[in-house]
Amino acid sequence: MLLDLRGKKALVTGIANNKSIAWGIAQQLHAAGCELGVTYLPDERGRFEGKVRDLTAPLAPTLFEPLNVQDPAQIEAVFARVAEQWGSIDVLVHCLAFAGKEELTGDYSAISPEGFGRALEVSAYSLAPLCRFAKPLFSDGASVITLSYLGAERAIPNYNVMGVAKNVRVNAISAGPIRTLASSAIGGILDMIHNVEEKAPLRRTVTQEEVGSAAAFLASPLASGITGQVIYVDAGYCITGM
Repeated sequence: MLLDLRGKKALVTGIANNKSIAWGIAQQLHAAGCELGVTYLPDERGRFEGKVRDLTAPLAPTLFEPLNVQDPAQIEAVFARVAEQWGSIDVLVHCLAFAGKEELTGDYSAISPEGFGRALEVSAYSLAPLCRFAKPLFSDGASVITLSYLGAERAIPNYNVMGVAKNVRVNAISAGPIRTLASSAIGGILDMIHNVEEKAPLRRTVTQEEVGSAAAFLASPLASGITGQVIYVDAGYCITGM
């Protein structure tokens, strides 16, 4: 096995279902031998908890914690559990993004202050408090991985506020248009996916597992000299830095 993450501990946020990029990352980290902690978005009916628990059970996460990043107390509680259970953390995976449907359609200039603030808080700002609480627990050579998209640099139809929200911090993976629960809210996403399938050298989009492999590389000692980069993972194109 080229990537050996045995003995490493990774906290993965943002798994919603088996279409999540976070799920692909979690699978590849597990395959490389990493011990996993998983967070889920709590809701009144417990739907997300049950779905994520069943999905991740084969990965045997040793931490399974509720996390709504709009609740500072929950962020603090998650890392209190990390400190109690693990003592330290080697990899933090930030796969969080949210914008209401009304923020992903129409004229961007008509966005409400509430919608703008929520999208930025969940999709971009949340990385800061997660790192703040993780920092005292980071091991030597720890790695932080987040997600980005070309829409953070160029105008993409219907991406609207998410382009503003996806700031690049630490190492970010840009996977191009891909079928996820989050992307399904973007108008015209299927057209974008079909366009990639027609024009990419491999005639397809990338998979969650391929994005996960890139994340496992970034989490490994093989990437110890890479920081502050956007890693583009597009079907048929090279992985390249910013």
